[in-house]
Amino acid sequence: MKAQRSLRPRGHEGESGTVSRRNKHPRPPRCVELIMQDILLLTFLFMIAGVIAVPIASRLGLGSVLGYLIAGIALSPLLKQLGVDIVSIQHFAEFGVVMMLFIIGLELEPQKLWKMKNRLLGLGGLQVALTTIFVLAVAMWLGQSWSVALAIGLIFSLSSTAIVLQTMNEKGLMKSDGGQSSFSVLLFQDIAVIPMLAFIPLLALPELTDSMHLSSVAETANDGHGSGLGFIESLETWQRGLLTVSAIAAVVVGGSYLTRPVFRYIAQAKLRELFTTVALMMVVGIALLMMVVGLSPALGTFLAGVVLANSEYRHELESDIAPFKGLLLGLFFITVGAAIDFELLFSNFFNIIALTLGLIVLKMLVLFGLAIAFRIGGSDRWLFSLSLAQAGEFGFVLLSFSVANSVLPAGLAQQLLLVVAMSMLLTPVLFIIFDRLIVPRFVNAQSREADKIDEEAPIIIAGVGRFGGVINRILLGAGHRTVVLDYHAEHLEMVRTFGLKAFYGDATRPDLLEAAGIERAKMLVVAIDDRERSVELVRYVREHYPHVYLVNRAVDRHHVYELWAAGSRDVIRETFDSAVRAGRSALEALGHDSREAERQVQGYVKSDKQALRELADLYDPNIPVHLNLPYVKRTKEFIALQEEAMRGHGAAVASRGDIGLMPPVGEDVTGAETGSEDPTER
Repeated sequence: MKAQRSLRPRGHEGESGTVSRRNKHPRPPRCVELIMQDILLLTFLFMIAGVIAVPIASRLGLGSVLGYLIAGIALSPLLKQLGVDIVSIQHFAEFGVVMMLFIIGLELEPQKLWKMKNRLLGLGGLQVALTTIFVLAVAMWLGQSWSVALAIGLIFSLSSTAIVLQTMNEKGLMKSDGGQSSFSVLLFQDIAVIPMLAFIPLLALPELTDSMHLSSVAETANDGHGSGLGFIESLETWQRGLLTVSAIAAVVVGGSYLTRPVFRYIAQAKLRELFTTVALMMVVGIALLMMVVGLSPALGTFLAGVVLANSEYRHELESDIAPFKGLLLGLFFITVGAAIDFELLFSNFFNIIALTLGLIVLKMLVLFGLAIAFRIGGSDRWLFSLSLAQAGEFGFVLLSFSVANSVLPAGLAQQLLLVVAMSMLLTPVLFIIFDRLIVPRFVNAQSREADKIDEEAPIIIAGVGRFGGVINRILLGAGHRTVVLDYHAEHLEMVRTFGLKAFYGDATRPDLLEAAGIERAKMLVVAIDDRERSVELVRYVREHYPHVYLVNRAVDRHHVYELWAAGSRDVIRETFDSAVRAGRSALEALGHDSREAERQVQGYVKSDKQALRELADLYDPNIPVHLNLPYVKRTKEFIALQEEAMRGHGAAVASRGDIGLMPPVGEDVTGAETGSEDPTER
């Protein structure tokens, strides 16, 4: 709010702000009351704008991000009348990006991150380098000096992590090839901000030094976004490096060894709010540590999330932080819309719009070329190219930093700030273009392929990779007819190479299921490797075609529970049988008799099947497993009984072995009992 109204102290005069002798409890100072009113008023304005705009935008298919941006634009005149410092609020709201990267890190195990290294370094590095070079060339062609043009190129090479990841998560695009490639580039860009902050001051123009104080942009240069606190600047280079390595080591070691005892201690209080407090304390503390040593807080919390990805508290942390992340990101998008200087925009309308559209087209061309080079195909190529074509929120930081270090003139920086904001404002429009123009084109192509399904069979197999392919060959070998659907082109090519027939199509689409004859089918084998989509498919078929018998592939035990809740009663973990066979081989290698080893694994299989069936009813996907007390209690009971079951089970199996019916070593023996009325997970 305006400083003259909200920050003028009024204590020491009269009764306001002084302690009355007649009252032991003093009234708060008047300035505190005014500040509280200002905070509540701003909070109410931001909330009501979001509540009104976002549902309307979502209903129109525009997405929540564009709704928040529109809300900010609508609030802009009122906020200016109230004298609100939008930039300061924006920097506070950027903490939502920090929280978002922490949650993303929780979903990425270190092994998965290592697998991304080629695209992280290759795709991300080339995107930043090529975009910088092309923007540099265009800026010099427009008359800028090489140092100014290089700074602009570095700033415009970055994209908006907040808008892209939020929109992709909403639309379920993160697990696609285009989504994963976009994430790799965004992660590299966040890392690249650190060397940019070190390099940009080297481009300083001496003639700008004396006039630096005239720029309003320079006021936000030292806002703590990666520049660290003051004492860092007084350290030697090797001391800064040592401090940086120590901070990263502290995050890794603390995340690996300290979180478990801390959360165990907190769990003793049995108060949910303490978990939330500790989760927020952890994120805020890591962000603060990274800022102190001059690193990106978003990068630090992402690293912490990756370290905690294998923790049993991962789901608890995610559920506690997610609401705060959503609120702060919504606030950030509102401030982006509210920060647009329409007076400057209208006075330079054609220049700003031309620069914005030119930047988007240039980045699209660079991204599209990289997508071709890295073999990102189909609609994913367009998703990758369109989603990253804007400038990013770090552009605000780097522009302010550039002005403060005499690299960019203040007037030029103000116009570039508008380009950054306008490109971010247009990003949801790019996603709408992708949804309504690009996706239908590829879906229609797929539908034409699906229309060529010229046969029906009593068995439909969804997914013909390493799991579904084996099932298909077994059924065909036994004389059954199948219709195979798969949307992975490489799987289809492999199948067709060996003379087997398969159709390209997404089995989770109702129209393709109908084309494959689901109404007359007896069985559907769900062998797709997408956890969420398989559950959705089971739920849809169980609801609309209850006569179809479902055989399901599951990733793990919890996936079994989800499929069971969706209505499937024949679920097979993809690695369970092979793990049991490996356990039997290990026992035999340790000197156990083959019949004894068989008794052991049969005891384990029977006990595990019984446990799985009962625990499926206790499992609640909305409660972290370690906090589901009935589930934990019953699991412990089954673990205690399992060893006894393994020792005592298998008398019948042993007698079958005595008459020569024991399966040979290496043959699978873990199938469900024949004739079982309730065939659960094997």
